[in-house]
Amino acid sequence: MPQRVNSQRQKGAEEELLKPRDAALQLGISFPTIKQWIYKKKIRSVVTAGGHHRIPQSEIDRFLFRTRAKTTPEQKLALRRVSGRNQLVGRIESVRISGLMAEVVLSIGEQRITSIITSHSAREMNLKAGQTAAALIKATEVMILRV
Repeated sequence: MPQRVNSQRQKGAEEELLKPRDAALQLGISFPTIKQWIYKKKIRSVVTAGGHHRIPQSEIDRFLFRTRAKTTPEQKLALRRVSGRNQLVGRIESVRISGLMAEVVLSIGEQRITSIITSHSAREMNLKAGQTAAALIKATEVMILRV
């Protein structure tokens, strides 16, 4: 059974809760699909006092990479766009541009990755908080890809 919003707040969790339509948009799936996922308990939801479902941002983060490519060949193709295999898909938490450099903080599940890139690159990719992006890890550097 889905958790109630009140019990979620009592635990001290201040996680953002999304309407199913907004969650579906972030995941790149249809509204009927997300409703089916909720009913089949494939994705965790919280029920409001009015009986409406809300989906925690952590659930969206958990599904981000899986929903970008539906089939195994599509998943392989998505990974082959870049030669690096160490790609972590998440949500941009913040972008701070100062002078020639930009700090991009990417939230991947419960983890945070910070990357320092050029401000030109951040502007060119139009990086903004809330967008989906991937961290490409290569040796000691982390590059950000707009997904």
